[in-house]
Formats: sequence, structure tokens, C-alpha cells
Amino acid sequence: MTAPLIAPLRNRGLDGKLYTRPPGIEAKLVEISTLTRDEISTRCAIEDSESPEHLPSECLVYLIREYRSKPLDDCAEAIFKTLMERVLRGLPQGESSEGEKEWLTDANVRDEARYRFVEMLAKDRVEYLEALDIYEVRFQMALKALRVSAQRKIYRQDNPLETIEGNPQTGEIAEKVERAAGMFDPLDLNLLDDPNYRLRLDKAIDGLPPFQKAIIEMIRKGIPIESNDAETVNISNTLGKTPKTIRTHRDMAYATLRAELMKGE
Repeated sequence: MTAPLIAPLRNRGLDGKLYTRPPGIEAKLVEISTLTRDEISTRCAIEDSESPEHLPSECLVYLIREYRSKPLDDCAEAIFKTLMERVLRGLPQGESSEGEKEWLTDANVRDEARYRFVEMLAKDRVEYLEALDIYEVRFQMALKALRVSAQRKIYRQDNPLETIEGNPQTGEIAEKVERAAGMFDPLDLNLLDDPNYRLRLDKAIDGLPPFQKAIIEMIRKGIPIESNDAETVNISNTLGKTPKTIRTHRDMAYATLRAELMKGE
């Protein structure tokens, strides 16, 4: 029996290669392609990610996109509802768990990111939107990038005159700028799993000032900023600067990398 054909993705990375889904996701799509709409609706309700019947978020994105040329029905509603619940879980909550306090900036970021995601789905129903492909490859990574991009927009609206430059006297980056960036670590190991992301990161690092580039390259190699052991190689001793200076320039480099990597998001 011939395996069902799963539509390939169309977006290409910086290396010119088409995006491809992880083998596990591709296999799951083949498996669920034989299910009825009622069965898919039932499986949307399974939240235990360890269950063999759980539908990964990447698969939900594929399934909702398969309705591009079809009328929406109860199954589509179940897919969309489950997908949006997972999107919202990955965004700032905007209020306390008791619902007694609301944080306006977080609420605005949540609304902005949710709007962007729904807008992409709407555009994809009209014409294939390549920007959605990454959500079928690495959903959590794509959602994290979406969140950070929304945070940057909201922060710029709330603080139009503030930049990511360091304090001219201390060289330190404003703490609220760091918070607004969502603590997005450009060297996050989960992000580095993506070869396309690594290519973009390498290019962004090459554009850093030499001192900051040296710091980032040493961090990538696992070299600590400082050490109590005189025999241990560390960045502070190697570059002849205090640990505080190293951390300040590390934070400035991270802010620059975030800005560069989020372009176009």
C-alpha cells in the first residue's frame, strides 16, 4: 500500500534548501492522514504529550492549513481551538493566576502576538504563506520568535525614544530593555538545532564589534566569564577585562544579535 503523500513545505532557508519537517512529524502526519474528521477532533483533546495519540503542534498547523480550499467545519474548529490554546500558553499571561492583577505591557504583547498568528492563518487561506512553514518544522522555536518580535514592537511603542544602546557612563544595558526582549538567548541550544538559524546567527556575530565578537565566540565554546580556579581558562583573564565589563559587553552583543535575528519577523 502506497503511503499517503504529505504536501512538502515551500519556504527556503539561507542555504537555498527547502524547509523539511522532522522525521517524527512527517511520520505522524502520514499516520493521521487516514483518520476521519471525528477521530481527529477527538485526538485534539488529548493534552498528554507522551500519549501516542497526542497531536504535536506542528501537525495541528499542517491540519488547519489543509483547510485552505475547504469550508470550515467542526473538525477545523477543534483544530483551531487546540492550536490557539497552545499558542496562548506560550505567550505572556498578562494577568496574575488569580486574575486580580493585570500587567498592561504583557497583555499588549500577548494580544499583538496572537493577532499576528491569526493574521498569518487568515492570509494562508487566501494564498500559501511561506512564513507559516517554520511552525510545521519547529513550532516552539517559531512561537518564541513571534513572542520576542511582538515584545520588541510593544516596547518601542511604549518607549519610542529609548534604544538598545548601553548607558554612556556605565556601559550597562537598561534592565527593562532586557526584560522587554523576553530574555531571548540567541545562543539557546534549542534554536541552534536549526541549521538555518545557525547560518543567520553566524552572519550576525560577524557584524559585531571585535571585542563583543570575541566574547560571544568564547561563550559558544563553553568558556566561563570568570573562575575561582586560577588554572581554568576564562574570558575575563583572556581578554584582560573585569567580569563586569565582560558581562556588560555580552549583554550589548546579545541585544544587537536579537535585533538582527528578529528582522523581518
